[in-house]
Amino acid sequence: MKAANGETIRIGFGLGTNSHTNNPDRLAPLIEGLERHGFDSIWFAERVAGATLDPVVAMTWAAARTEKLKFGPSVMVVPGRNPVLLAKSLASLDRVSNGRLLPAFGLGAVNLGDHQAFGVERRERSPWFDEALPLLRRLWTEDRVDHDGERFHLEGVKVEPKPVQDPLEVWLGGVAPSELRRTGRFGDGWLPSFCTPDDVADGMAVVDQASADAGRDPIDRGHVGALIVYTQDGSMPERFARVIEARRPELSPGDIIVAGREALSARITEFCDAGATKFVVMPADEPDDWAAELDQLADAVLHFHAH
Repeated sequence: MKAANGETIRIGFGLGTNSHTNNPDRLAPLIEGLERHGFDSIWFAERVAGATLDPVVAMTWAAARTEKLKFGPSVMVVPGRNPVLLAKSLASLDRVSNGRLLPAFGLGAVNLGDHQAFGVERRERSPWFDEALPLLRRLWTEDRVDHDGERFHLEGVKVEPKPVQDPLEVWLGGVAPSELRRTGRFGDGWLPSFCTPDDVADGMAVVDQASADAGRDPIDRGHVGALIVYTQDGSMPERFARVIEARRPELSPGDIIVAGREALSARITEFCDAGATKFVVMPADEPDDWAAELDQLADAVLHFHAH
């Protein structure tokens, strides 16, 4: 499938922060179904205080069960993590999966349980991230790394094996101005959630300007996407309506949440027209039967043609 800008459209699948697809009996039909149907990727949310699995464990399990399916965290929290150990873990995962890792990073949710787990004060998260992410890139590419920063001091540190992907491209999310500027300064790809096509079109201008200000090339237009939450039956769960009201009070829930699988292709086409080409679709409620859900979802999103 091709978008209007000629880029290939890729459709991935995501699980939420309170996913109960967290045991082999639930995961196996999902992972195997995604691979069989030809979905691009599976994305595992990170929430220490939620029911979802640890993303590194889940991605490793998925890698062992598949040959083509890519995988990523949505998103992995960087502040509070040792960048050397994180670089080692993710490089190892990329190596054993033959280069299928899609690292996506963030600052962490406003959640008391997660704040206690990572032990980083809110005002410290951004500077921690801004120092750690460039350090991760160096650890993945340089033979030995020397670094003397406000939070980390390294002398001749070496991470091996290196990732298969060179470079290992990093995805960032968010639509707030600070998040857009951070994406421009540090990101190789942009994958926001709870957003509209207009958010993507308007946000890319901010991202591009931040890239130019940092002396970087603009983000590849094949690395611009969106996470899209959908309902299976056309309903609109009240809990999501409350989330939208809190996060984006200027919008209606239907501007963000797609009501019904049959409406997904039209929404994806709108995002394509705004410049996005990579998508992660996520059900608002998880079905009892993943195999049946993926059969219907594949028919809805894998065979349409963007304008």
